[in-house]
Amino acid sequence: MNGYLATLKKYADFSGRARRTEYWLFVLFTLIIAALLSVVDYLLDSPGIIAMIFGVAILLPYIAVGVRRLHDTDRSGWWYLVTFVPAIGSIWLLVLLVLDSTPGDNRFGANPKAAAV
Repeated sequence: MNGYLATLKKYADFSGRARRTEYWLFVLFTLIIAALLSVVDYLLDSPGIIAMIFGVAILLPYIAVGVRRLHDTDRSGWWYLVTFVPAIGSIWLLVLLVLDSTPGDNRFGANPKAAAV
């Protein structure tokens, strides 16, 4: 949970690198929270307003951590736009997000794995 909050503190930071664990834990906690808010919406018999507000609020941090994750694989954040390619774009972005980080420093900064050790 601390990692999730640390990622939220860097909500609009598109520079630097993000490890796979940082990105995927952020995605996991975001999905869990969204599911819980959807249940709350259902119980309150609302048309999904609470979950929608959360989705809009979390959009910028979600894109920022994705861009930092792409930086960790030594790719520009503009690769995030590959999702607009029909049929294959989202799959290709998923592959890029799953790849291991580049060893050592790259043009986006120091390797966060080396800093964690």
